[in-house]
Amino acid sequence: MDIMELVERSKDAATVQRVFGEPIHHGDVVVIPVARIAQGGGIGQGQGKNDKEEGGGSGLGFGHGATPAGVFVIKDGEVRWQPAVDVNRIVLGGQVVAVVLLLMLRAIFKGWGRRKR
Repeated sequence: MDIMELVERSKDAATVQRVFGEPIHHGDVVVIPVARIAQGGGIGQGQGKNDKEEGGGSGLGFGHGATPAGVFVIKDGEVRWQPAVDVNRIVLGGQVVAVVLLLMLRAIFKGWGRRKR
């Protein structure tokens, strides 16, 4: 398998079928799941020479990732978007805000302590 064949396979992996899942029918409601797809890759090649020998090498890497984005709900001829809620991201964001707030309060109280002396 050569490098160009791997690149072509990687392009084929990033298709619409990976973003939009199979529609789910339940009565008169149709739900279409949607995902965020990320793809990346890199190719490298190098040659080197030392006192005793010459050498070279090459490398190739690709990665794919997917996270749920939400669903399209089709009911009575109307389409509604329901986003997916990532609770972990919300909690992490709250923790970052809390740490920044505590650091700011610490700096403020240190400044007040110096002024009172």
